[in-house]
Amino acid sequence: MEMFLTLLSGICWCIVYEECIRLALKDKTYAMPFWALALNITWEGIYTYYDLRAGGGVQGIVNVLWFCLDVVILALYFKYGRKHHEADSDALFYLWTILGIAAMFFVQFAYVKEFGLEGRLSAQYSAFAQNLIMSIAFIHMLVKRGSTKGQSMLLAIAKWIGTLAPTITMGIMSTNYIVLACGLLCTVYDLIYIALLYRAKKSEKLEEMQ
Repeated sequence: MEMFLTLLSGICWCIVYEECIRLALKDKTYAMPFWALALNITWEGIYTYYDLRAGGGVQGIVNVLWFCLDVVILALYFKYGRKHHEADSDALFYLWTILGIAAMFFVQFAYVKEFGLEGRLSAQYSAFAQNLIMSIAFIHMLVKRGSTKGQSMLLAIAKWIGTLAPTITMGIMSTNYIVLACGLLCTVYDLIYIALLYRAKKSEKLEEMQ
């Protein structure tokens, strides 16, 4: 059961990343909120390194794939994110982006130093904290953007299931209350996002028909 849920999470997050790339190219905009991207790429970079050094495993292979996809998403953010950013120049946009990623790297590394790698507590706590931030960030992006560009129901549902699966394995089956609390809150915000996105897409479709 645990292996199935781990694979399910990996597949769902691969769908999320694939959709972020596809939608960015299709709609000429970034599809993952910046702070979610900064947290993701630094988390996956750090734990890909540690997993490969330790011999890999299923999660290690998944992390390598996720990190590679995140590099592509970051490149697309650099390509399309400028028009949505409040920086006064391209140079400032790039500077703020790099500083943001560096800041999130230090946050992720602090989890490693505080909780260590044994038992994967650092990976679990940081992953679920950033997933909660991501769930809220997607809602904020939808509202701020005022359109569904760069967003899809497939992405939204895959993100929800991709987080729900490890919530079950790490929060319920292994009885970790921090993981469980963050995971349940992710589900609440993910379902809110799905409902808001569905309503927004329905409204846009009605406007196109008029």
